[in-house]
Amino acid sequence: MQMPEQLETERLILRKLHLDDARPIFEGWAQDPEVTRYLTWRLHQQIEETQAFVQSCLLAWEHKTRFPFMITLKENDQLVGMIDPRIDGPKLSIGYVAGRTHWGKGYVPEATRAIINWAVQQPSIYRVYATTDVDNTASRRMLEKVGMHCEGILRKYILHPNISDIPRDSYIYAIIK
Repeated sequence: MQMPEQLETERLILRKLHLDDARPIFEGWAQDPEVTRYLTWRLHQQIEETQAFVQSCLLAWEHKTRFPFMITLKENDQLVGMIDPRIDGPKLSIGYVAGRTHWGKGYVPEATRAIINWAVQQPSIYRVYATTDVDNTASRRMLEKVGMHCEGILRKYILHPNISDIPRDSYIYAIIK
């Protein structure tokens, strides 16, 4: 299954990445220790790491394994963050990140709702889910805001290398149709 290369909301455009997105990603959040705290990759020290990441995102689109979108403001095309849906049979998982200057403005919930709305319109997708570290209360609030329900705790589920070298507990949230 292939996602569209662009989705629009009231304030946002979610679009496929471009090679020239590497610099704004690097400057906007990839090297920020607070933003990358709960991510599954280490913060970037060099722009080359972000360029390689963007290349991997473009390959993922090509191979239809994941569909990372840039979250941009409709009014001026400013990059806000990213949302990364992954389709696995009847399930779609979502990961997301936003630059710290864009926290608390409702952009990530708006982008997440757009992905959920697209997913539930697909006849073959029955479940949209996300996991979040048990200490990431902002992420938990966001998932609840978009209508997802906490289904439980996944023990020692995911590695957040910017916190620990040991896998951490995560909550799993989902919405089903």
